[in-house]
Amino acid sequence: MPFSHLPALLSSWFALLVTALDRRSAPRLFLLLCGALFARGRRTVTAWFRAAGVTDAFRPAYHALFAAGRRGRDLGFRLLRGVLRPLLERQPGDRLLFALDDTPTARYGPCVQGAGIHHNPSPGPAGEKYVYGHVWVTLAWLARHPLWHTLALPLSALLYVRARDVPKLAQEYPWTFRTKLELAVELVRDVVGWVGRTGQALWIAVDGAYAKRPFLRPVLALGLVVVSRLRRDADLRDVPPATRRPGRRGPLPTYGQARIDQAKRAGPKRGWQSVRCVQYGREVVKAVKTFVATWRPAGGRIRVVIVREPDGWLPYFCTKPEATAAEVLEAMADRGAIEQTFKDVKEVWGAGQQQVRNVYASVGAFVVNLLLYSVVEAWAWGRAEEGLVDRSRSPWDAEERRPSHADKRKALQGEILRDEIRAVMGPRAEQEGFRDLTRRLLDLAA
Repeated sequence: MPFSHLPALLSSWFALLVTALDRRSAPRLFLLLCGALFARGRRTVTAWFRAAGVTDAFRPAYHALFAAGRRGRDLGFRLLRGVLRPLLERQPGDRLLFALDDTPTARYGPCVQGAGIHHNPSPGPAGEKYVYGHVWVTLAWLARHPLWHTLALPLSALLYVRARDVPKLAQEYPWTFRTKLELAVELVRDVVGWVGRTGQALWIAVDGAYAKRPFLRPVLALGLVVVSRLRRDADLRDVPPATRRPGRRGPLPTYGQARIDQAKRAGPKRGWQSVRCVQYGREVVKAVKTFVATWRPAGGRIRVVIVREPDGWLPYFCTKPEATAAEVLEAMADRGAIEQTFKDVKEVWGAGQQQVRNVYASVGAFVVNLLLYSVVEAWAWGRAEEGLVDRSRSPWDAEERRPSHADKRKALQGEILRDEIRAVMGPRAEQEGFRDLTRRLLDLAA
């Protein structure tokens, strides 16, 4: 072990997570988690090995990463039920909100299994429309922190491989093509089984690309409430009458006959309502128009919320017709936290930099990054801001904001190193001069 004095809570979490693997691979995954936590520079798997003290036994460590990719769903189950369960039980309100989206990680080389050409959602200065690499359909829990508002804690991810790239991959592994919508439904089924009976309603906020029948119908059948963007040209219908006309027989209609034009609803200046809601950590007032309509992809009635923004109007919907406009707007604003998580997973943990070619090793590397992100956030959940980031030596940094994920990771590294130094040095570690030297060294190392 590179560190013999991990914090008891962190050690117990790592020990729980690695039980998803067999007895041979579990200790090696434990080492990889420690190595990924302390890796510096470019976050290749070999950087993890160096930080974890893995030298001659590097091949079994690669096998452990492969096994983590095969058992990614079991790792997600242990993350939610073991590490995040106490936070889940303390969440206020009568609902649990999840988010689902996909994100690419650039990867180069013809021998990288599962990689392909994908649409680039965030083109750089050169305006790249496409990116070569992997695409990960990811599910996260949107947790409300008492001080830092909404945090997206990733639970699990599945690799999307294009249909044209599947035959080559299927020559080595039993891999079948599944669309992003099918992968998303699979993740939702997993989390429904993981959460169990909490007495709270399960909501999921998704991007408009997932607001389609192949995703909506199976998810609604599982009992979840879906919130998403709505196409401006969606074929909305009015609500059919609730009573049958005299002489008519058969079931009542599910969909109305009259089409609803959203542009005509949003065009008039009259009819807008002021709604107070909390978005991105502060209370705002939005001008909205809301109504109930029927929509075939959702299988019946939905709540439509049209919100007026400075540059136009945006439509959203919720599959719970009784939902309020404030609930819909808050859920869609909270969904934005998963975008920040994707950014941190790539920049802070180096997702996509691991330089492995095997498809399950790539999955395992991405899963390890997601696990560590959620573990660090859970570790920092109840800690004061002063214990996570020290701004006293940066008087120019006076802006009030919550600690970044990089601050939390650095604080955890510092705590581990301090405990290690105290254990090695004994009473001398408490001397004032030694403590000052230790603090300066930790600022440079962590």
